[in-house]
Amino acid sequence: MMKCYHFQKENTSLSVGKIICLARTYKKHAEEMKTTPPPNPVLFLKPASSIIFSGGTIQYPVQSHCVHHEVEVGVVIDKQAKNILKEDALTVVCGYVVGLDITARDIQAEAKKNGWPWSIAKGFDTFAPISDVVSCNDVNDPNALEFRLSVNSTVRQQGNTRDLVWNIETLVSHISKIMTLEPGDLILTGTPEGVSEIKRGDQITAELDVFSSLSVTVGN
Repeated sequence: MMKCYHFQKENTSLSVGKIICLARTYKKHAEEMKTTPPPNPVLFLKPASSIIFSGGTIQYPVQSHCVHHEVEVGVVIDKQAKNILKEDALTVVCGYVVGLDITARDIQAEAKKNGWPWSIAKGFDTFAPISDVVSCNDVNDPNALEFRLSVNSTVRQQGNTRDLVWNIETLVSHISKIMTLEPGDLILTGTPEGVSEIKRGDQITAELDVFSSLSVTVGN
């Protein structure tokens, strides 16, 4: 089933495309994962089937016994772009979301230990909750967006895109030199420090500055 973004204040339809995720884009998160930011952005993909929206339920996979939250700012693309320059990168962006890169940490750890790809740890259905899209016209500076995540009303993660190792324009440009960006693609820009485990029944809320929010439940 095709999934479409929900846009605030706009009667716009845009189907969700590929979900391009960034790893280790915040220095303190890299440190808590006992690593360092790489010399260039590291990419991985999630399937569009992992998208759910506010009010949805994260399905806890039977294959995992340790699932973590990772809150991120997402960038929604609405124009095709290949080899786009940094100074032109925001011209292909239509808006921003707050999203969660839910991760089966035990599965990821086992994959890393054995040198295997870890797409399974990131790609389960419901593992990419996102908020409504805030138009880029309402965001003065995407490189100064505050965002946060709470579990059962307790704040666990807080970040600001000013702390990204690479700014939004650099990330969009870099990705476009690897794969063509297309309308409906979503770039999840990475998570700050504070990732931790979520349990069945937890209530998760994420906020994108003053613009948008997302609330989901972890299924039993």
